[in-house]
Amino acid sequence: MKKTVLLVLVSLCFIVSFSAAAEEVTIDFWHAMGGHNLEVVNTLVEEFNSSHDQVEVKAQYTGSYNDTLTKTQSAVQTGTAPHIIQIYEIGTQMMLDSGIIMPIEDLGKEVAGDNSFDWDKFLVPVSNYYTIDGKLNSMPFNSSTPILYYDRDAFEEAGLDPNRPPQTFAELKEYARKLTIKNDDGTVERYGFTLGIVGWFVEQMVANQDATLVNNDNGRSARATASNLNEEAAVRFVKLWKEMVDEGIMLNPGRGWDGANQAFSSGRAAMLIESTSSVAGFTENAEAAGFELGTGFLPRPAAANRGGVIIGGASLWTIADHPEEELKATWEFLKWLSEEEQQVYWFENTGYFPVTKAAVEREMNNKFFAENPNYLTAFLQLLLSKKAVSTQGALIGTFPEVRQIVEESVEKTLEGNMTPQAAMDEAAERVNKSLKEYNQLNE
Repeated sequence: MKKTVLLVLVSLCFIVSFSAAAEEVTIDFWHAMGGHNLEVVNTLVEEFNSSHDQVEVKAQYTGSYNDTLTKTQSAVQTGTAPHIIQIYEIGTQMMLDSGIIMPIEDLGKEVAGDNSFDWDKFLVPVSNYYTIDGKLNSMPFNSSTPILYYDRDAFEEAGLDPNRPPQTFAELKEYARKLTIKNDDGTVERYGFTLGIVGWFVEQMVANQDATLVNNDNGRSARATASNLNEEAAVRFVKLWKEMVDEGIMLNPGRGWDGANQAFSSGRAAMLIESTSSVAGFTENAEAAGFELGTGFLPRPAAANRGGVIIGGASLWTIADHPEEELKATWEFLKWLSEEEQQVYWFENTGYFPVTKAAVEREMNNKFFAENPNYLTAFLQLLLSKKAVSTQGALIGTFPEVRQIVEESVEKTLEGNMTPQAAMDEAAERVNKSLKEYNQLNE
């Protein structure tokens, strides 16, 4: 009788243990990828789930980056936070100060105990942005930079070499002048250039002149306490912007991205600056409109030092307050996303950079770049960017607010209410106040 009872107990323990081992761990992933990119994210998640029996990832589109961040902060307070959140690059300092995250290196090395993962696999310009105090804090995901797009057919019609886009501010103005078509009544049929009022472009043009946006090495050696917006790099770009709009060779579509994109795609403007993630869309639009698309590096003042571009886009952050088995499962998913196959799929289907060296090498060997030269432009500009704090990107706790301030100042300049210098002086003063208030709360 005792033996029978013992056997039953042992069997029950085995069944319970087996059931526990076989039980799936569920991981919540909140992201801001809408439209076509939402489909790509869902495809990746479905592929992971089908190939991993012990882990199920539930992906949820949570609106914009700001929406995702706000929802996460609320969820942390109620104990319902996801395991992974996608946050734009300018939220990095805010995430570091939040107290809710686990650095990706700690997750992989200490929690998961993964000693085989190659932390040098990422493209240096990408990992540099998210590396603070020698530690990678979030998993690089959707990365992009701005490039110059142009209508090659319009270049030929205007007597310009379609294989040589403008390289300096002076050439940008000269090319725009030649590309602009004005009617007899003074109206403009086609502008030479257009650019949406987006703070990101000012940041990039500052970096391209090897200058910093804020002090203390762009906030990398110590917390940023003062803005450099009123210094030469930012001011001369806003000045160029104002001069070209006033001359009628550049269309001012207002704030945001859509107006400039529509103007370029419809042929109302011959050049614009936009994200590398738009290469596929602009290529399709150009084919539909009957012109050939060209791309080039960002122009800079001839006298300025060459800096380069800063990685934009977003990365994936891990929320720390979860059981160990769930954190280990989180690592499995994030590690899987960084593998070559997934990186190539992500790149070819979204236009965002693959963030690993192996994926780039594979695309080189497969002649993808030879067949799609506009993608190669983006990679060359990124890889040739100077390794410096100027191109590493600024760490600013109030970065979303800073961008709004910059956009308001550009608007005031283009509307003729303030000179470029006065507008940037005001912007710097407002940013300084914002930095002071933020630092007082977080130091």
